[in-house]
This record gives sequence, C-alpha cells and structure tokens, in this order.
Amino acid sequence: MKQFFLKVFTWWNGQTFGTQLWTWRFGELVGEDEQGNRYYRTKGGKIDPTLHFQRRWVVYNGYAEASRIPPEWHGWMHHTVDVAPTEENYVAREWEKPHVPNMTGTPNAYRPSGSTLASGRRPKATGDYQPWTPGN
Repeated sequence: MKQFFLKVFTWWNGQTFGTQLWTWRFGELVGEDEQGNRYYRTKGGKIDPTLHFQRRWVVYNGYAEASRIPPEWHGWMHHTVDVAPTEENYVAREWEKPHVPNMTGTPNAYRPSGSTLASGRRPKATGDYQPWTPGN
C-alpha cells in the first residue's frame, strides 16, 4: 500500500505511474548499473521525430538524484557517446574515482576548515593578512 501512495503522490521515489506506463509502452531496457538504476531508450533505438535524436531515460532505484548516475552511464545519457556501457567492454580509466553521492544539505556535507559549520570555531588568524583601507 505504501508503494502505491509513493507512486501516486511522489516523483522522487523510483518512477511514477506515468513513467512506468511510458517505459512499458515505448521503452527498451539497455542496462542496469551497480546501484540498481535501470537505463532505457526508445524501442529499437528509434529516433524521436520531435527531438531528432533517441530518447534516453533512467529509472532510479530509490531516491531520484542525478548525481547517482555513474560516469560510464552519464556519457551515454547525455549523448556524448552512442554506445551504452553494456553494449561494449567498458573499462574505467585509472583516473576515474568511484561514485560518491551528492551530500549537500546532509550532516555529511563537505565543510572546509574555515567554515563556521565545520567545527563551530574559526581558526585563529595567522597575522599574514593586511586589510585594505581607502587612501593607502
């Protein structure tokens, strides 16, 4: 019953009924990432006559947050590459880091050392700062 109400009244949890219907009617599953997000395109890779390119979309496994799309799928979703990671032998580059979700607005958000939210105290001034005053 909870899932029913979530599908009816929220768009940020997985997919709505409209998205589910559209995906069932016009979608073709391309693949799934390690987080369980499922990636779709128009059946047969058909070009949308209105957009003049192939429609591609993701159904998130849980909370819909765009930063949850890993790099290998990001390129495909944004039409940077034509071939999905499941259709080729994708190997991550050595400089690619593992996915880290966007933690802004949570207790785990990044707070630099000078931030008042970091520890509640700003570090003492080092004395190397000379304030500007008009006329000098």
